Amino acid sequence: MPSPKIRTQAFLANLPLFRELSGDEVDRIALGTTEHHVPRGAVVVNKGDPVEGFHLVVYGQVKLSLTTPQGDEKVVEIIGPGFSFGEALMFLGKPYIVTATALADSLLLHVARETVFEGLARDTQFARKMLAGLSRKLHGLVSDLESVTLKTGRERVIGYLLRQDADAAESDAPFTVTLPVSKAIVASRLNLTPEHFSRILHELASDGLIEVAGRDVRIADPIRLRAFP
Repeated sequence: MPSPKIRTQAFLANLPLFRELSGDEVDRIALGTTEHHVPRGAVVVNKGDPVEGFHLVVYGQVKLSLTTPQGDEKVVEIIGPGFSFGEALMFLGKPYIVTATALADSLLLHVARETVFEGLARDTQFARKMLAGLSRKLHGLVSDLESVTLKTGRERVIGYLLRQDADAAESDAPFTVTLPVSKAIVASRLNLTPEHFSRILHELASDGLIEVAGRDVRIADPIRLRAFP
């Protein structure tokens, strides 16, 4: 059976962030990487914890969330396999501003801050790819902000459903998507109450645009859904 370090190197080498690095460079990053098996429901980091590196999700899901002054949870982002969190704060030297919780049994890789900084000093290509990754995240956050502030709840739900399978959404044939997390978490991610989210799904189903069965949502009429006001 292959050693954990070999599995770590193989995973790192296939990530967009590290894909173009040399084998030696990936080996160096792997030396500063540790595995963390996190059970469902466990907290990975708490708001206010120091950022000592960044995390990559090998399998499972991690929820990034905030708690409002009223005690309500606001889901900021869901991190799935192949994606990461913590890079920006690592560079700023700031503590975590969110709490990260495993939504499923997960395997995470933690890349130490010192390892990242050493890689940046040695390899300008690595620095460019890290900057590109942070830029993509910033673009995503701006898009999310635009969606929450400028779009209606129905528009947010339709956009979310179509993004779950972007390729299928471009065709005219019916297709089915499975919500990656509970409806309550999706609602929070879209800045909706669970009741409002369920009501929008019911309205879309009544209009013959979708069919809902648990977490499975069948897009019955992609053409009309894309054009739906």
